[in-house]
Amino acid sequence: MNTIITEIRQELQRNSDPHVKAASQKFFKEEIKAYGVKTALVTKIAKTHDKEFLAMDKREAFALCEELWKSGYMEDALVACHFSYLLRKNYEKADFKVFEKWVNNYVSNWASCDTLCNHTIGSFVETYPEYLESLKKWARSENRWKKRASAVTLILPARHGKFLKDVFEIADILLLDKDDLVQKGYGWMLKATSEAHQEEVFEYVMKNKEKMPRTALRYAIEKMPENLKIKAMAK
Repeated sequence: MNTIITEIRQELQRNSDPHVKAASQKFFKEEIKAYGVKTALVTKIAKTHDKEFLAMDKREAFALCEELWKSGYMEDALVACHFSYLLRKNYEKADFKVFEKWVNNYVSNWASCDTLCNHTIGSFVETYPEYLESLKKWARSENRWKKRASAVTLILPARHGKFLKDVFEIADILLLDKDDLVQKGYGWMLKATSEAHQEEVFEYVMKNKEKMPRTALRYAIEKMPENLKIKAMAK
């Protein structure tokens, strides 16, 4: 395990670019830790260790992911997310506690939140939809990343028309949240949902537009036809 982590970090450090590092910070309000390696290259580096990772038993594999998360580096988190998604065909119900621990303890910016939730946790919930109820509990959390996670976990399933009722329930819980990153998160969830359920999302937006923050509203209607956007934005 330690050999894989050491080799990955050495490769990331070799490819560190101060210009990429400086540019990355511009996308975040909070201070981030980064080597300064572009996402595509980070993924390429991670993929060279896929076979070794998949040869581990799952407990050891998750421990490796957690060790990467602990560093706080953006690129390490991206590698951890790449690896944990590789295990999607072997997810078990008990794994939810592992993923929840990562959100609670290590997610500290929108990029690591979205990467983990879109793929790893999103795939888990598609396999075990009874955990949608846990997402609704996350939506009521005091933790901003847990609240955002409750929404962005459903992005990919929602694009395929899944979990419509649950999407609206989570949107209802987050509707008046004052955090712009939470607003963008559930707005994005509604936008993804509109790809398969445009009429239902439009009705939801029209019903709530007087109280829905404009940030969330603009995200939600982004993929709709111009005439519907005008109706939704009209005061």
